Amino acid sequence: MKKILFRGALLLALLLTAALPSYAVNSQHLVPVGRAVGIDVHTDGALVIGYSQTEEPSAAEQAGILAGDMITAIDGRAIGSCADVQDALTRADGSPIPIELVRGGSHVELTVTPTKTESRYELGLWLRDGIAGIGTVTYYDPDTGEFGSLGHPITDLDTGVMVPISGGNVYASTITDVVAGQPGSPGQLVGDFEVETDIGSLRSNTDFGVFGVMDVPFDGQPVDLAEAEEVHTGPATILSNIAGSQVESYDVEISHIYSGIGGHGMMITVTDEDLLQTTGGIVQGMSGSPIVQDGKLVGAVTHVLVNDPARGYGIFIESMLDAA
Repeated sequence: MKKILFRGALLLALLLTAALPSYAVNSQHLVPVGRAVGIDVHTDGALVIGYSQTEEPSAAEQAGILAGDMITAIDGRAIGSCADVQDALTRADGSPIPIELVRGGSHVELTVTPTKTESRYELGLWLRDGIAGIGTVTYYDPDTGEFGSLGHPITDLDTGVMVPISGGNVYASTITDVVAGQPGSPGQLVGDFEVETDIGSLRSNTDFGVFGVMDVPFDGQPVDLAEAEEVHTGPATILSNIAGSQVESYDVEISHIYSGIGGHGMMITVTDEDLLQTTGGIVQGMSGSPIVQDGKLVGAVTHVLVNDPARGYGIFIESMLDAA
C-alpha cells in the first residue's frame, strides 16, 4: 500500500515544477473524490536503480554512484531523462567527467571515467526517468482545479526512495479487476489507463501526497474540512473506486487516533461486508481514498496492514493540505 501499483517506466515530455498554494483548514470546502486515475510521473533527472555490470565494478560503481541517486548533470549539461544521459555520453572521449547527483536531498558532485565498449562509452548503470501506476484522488477544489491524491509519496520500487518529479500527467482510468488482499499478501486494483485522455497534470510529490491540477472537473458536492482534533474514534466512511469508474461509499470504523499531524493520523477498520467480500479490505491502488466522518472530510487512506488487510492507516486531511 505504501507504493502505488507501478506499471512500468515511461519517457515523456517533462513539465515544469511549480509550488501549490497553501490551504487554510476550514477556510473552504473541498470535494471528496475517491476516483481511481492513471498517474504518470516524470523524474527530475535520471534515477539510478542499479548497476548493469555484475562481474566487476562498473565505472559508476568505482566513482561512488549509488542506487537511489538522481543524476541531474553530466559534464555541466543538465540531465532530465535517460536519453539526456545517453546524449551526454556520446560526447565522452575517455577522460574523467564531472557528474552531479541528488542523494537523500543533498547535492553531490563526483568524477567518473566512462568505460569504452565496442560502440560507445558507458557508465554501467540501469536508469529510470518515469513511473506510472494507479492511484486514488482524495480531494478536488472546484474553485481552482487543484487536487490531492495518495496521502503518501510515490517511491521507486527498486530503490525505495521518494521520487523527485519534474511533473507528470493524470489519465482517466477504469478498474478492470481486483486481487483481494489476504493475510501476508496485500491485494491490488488492476486498471487500464486511457492514455489518449489526459485529464490533469502533476506538480509535486511529497511525504503526504501527490498534488496537481485537474483540467476536467470531478462531480460531487463540496464538504467541510475537519481539523485533526475533530476526528474521533467511531463510524466513518471511505469513498473508493474498485470497479469500472464508479465511486461507492463503504463503512469503516476509526479505531485509533494518533497524536499530532504528519505520519499516521488514524487507524481504520473496514466493516463494510460488500467491500470485505470484494477486496478483503484495503488493497494497493486504494491509497488516497477519502475518509468522511460526521459529514466532514477528515483524511485519506494511506497504508494497509499486510497481515490484516481489513485494517490500515489514514492521514489527516490537515497533513495533506499542509504538504500541498
